[in-house]
Amino acid sequence: MLDPILAIRSESTVIADLVARPGTVLDARVPSCPDWALRDLVLHIGGVQRFWAANVIAADATVPTGPEDTSTPSDAALADWMRASTDVLLATLADADDSAPCWVWWGEPATVAAVARHQVQEASVHRWDAELALGTPEPLEPAVADDGVAEFLEVMLSPGTAALRGRPPAALPGTVVLAATDTGGRWTAGGAGKGATVRATASDLVLLLYGRLPLPDVEVQGDTSLVEALLDAVRSG
Repeated sequence: MLDPILAIRSESTVIADLVARPGTVLDARVPSCPDWALRDLVLHIGGVQRFWAANVIAADATVPTGPEDTSTPSDAALADWMRASTDVLLATLADADDSAPCWVWWGEPATVAAVARHQVQEASVHRWDAELALGTPEPLEPAVADDGVAEFLEVMLSPGTAALRGRPPAALPGTVVLAATDTGGRWTAGGAGKGATVRATASDLVLLLYGRLPLPDVEVQGDTSLVEALLDAVRSG
């Protein structure tokens, strides 16, 4: 069973270690997040972890809460600041009950457990981004990626996310099956009608859904336009 605290710690530590590594260029561009340099990515993930820690502490599912400290660290202090951000989030998650209320932008479930689950994916995908900025990234861990596909579909196709975008939930004109070639996981989006199956490792399926890999990098059996419709539904807002 995936332990979110251990997974967040592992992925976040890689990010901090990359920053602390001698010779790391913080101005290196992040190809998967073209508006960001590596510095921006680290500031984002550390800020996100502090934001969610504040919301877990607030225990209020009705409104978001921002962190008290929003200061920006110097480049020299960035790695330590990243580690401290992770420490704050994980200590907060460990002290809270999984079923305790917490505001989430996707609507439901508005619980601490849902926040922890989503933060695993946030840390994992951004760890991949950080490694890509400096070389060749390692794939997501199979257990992390396996849950990541399910979590992504549940969040991005939820009524709460659709409401945030100001439109009804997307209705696919058929069925898309996502099949992990390494873990055996299978997930279905859409309804009856024509179909398509996407086959790739669980890591590549997550990276495809998050826009890190292009569709030609995975195997599609069936109607490719259905897969394109799914990706459009989860990415546009």
